[in-house]
Amino acid sequence: MKNYRLFLLDLDGTIYRGKETIASGVRFVRRLNAAGKDYIFLTNNTTRTPQMVVDKLQQHGIETDIQHVYTPSMATASYLLGENPHQKIGVYIIGEIGLWSELLQHPEIELNEKNPDYVIVGMDTDLTYNKIKIACNAIRNGATFIGTNADMNLPSADEWLPGNGSQCTMIAASTGQSPLYIGKPEAVIVEMALAKFGYQKNETLLVGDNYDTDIKAGFNSQVDQLLVFTGITSKKDIKEKRQPTFAVASLDEFPL
Repeated sequence: MKNYRLFLLDLDGTIYRGKETIASGVRFVRRLNAAGKDYIFLTNNTTRTPQMVVDKLQQHGIETDIQHVYTPSMATASYLLGENPHQKIGVYIIGEIGLWSELLQHPEIELNEKNPDYVIVGMDTDLTYNKIKIACNAIRNGATFIGTNADMNLPSADEWLPGNGSQCTMIAASTGQSPLYIGKPEAVIVEMALAKFGYQKNETLLVGDNYDTDIKAGFNSQVDQLLVFTGITSKKDIKEKRQPTFAVASLDEFPL
């Protein structure tokens, strides 16, 4: 087995399930700390700031800091700045505090509802028809359409909620323009995270419970994957599919 130096860790379904702690996930993080391994919590959630992620992890018994968190909001900001060096970037944002605070902390990125360069769409539980209308008009007028992630549904307690992918699909259907997605399973967020933290793909392992987001992000970015069956994907779900590098029932089973 490779001596992995960096572990990209999913959250919901891997470390916790909603308000329920996954004890083996918490123990895994503690084992990483004891072994001197670096890790980043790589989430698709844009509704929380990095500090809010840290606070939630603390509720599940994990002490960490914002230097160990990477979100699609952060990757989106890096993408915009990289594509438009030394320029002002006008954006129209659909989303919540995690997305707004991350984008607008950069002085190069400014709100522009009338003629934005980009329409950025993240999960918004207060989504309105008017927000969709403004986004669609901007995209028709030439704005680049970016979706922070393509999750069609989100698990919540004992139900499924429409995710950001559902919001983006509505806008795409109206405008005829498909978004550029940043979050998992796209390679963009993985490559941005590795560039930010200074690691190579061949020394990194992506850990998660969702085959269609976490594991496919590993496939797409050519980073090894560890699928854990404590969340969305079960062993039978992947029987006829491309297999991850590793698969375990519990993270307690994976040696460091």
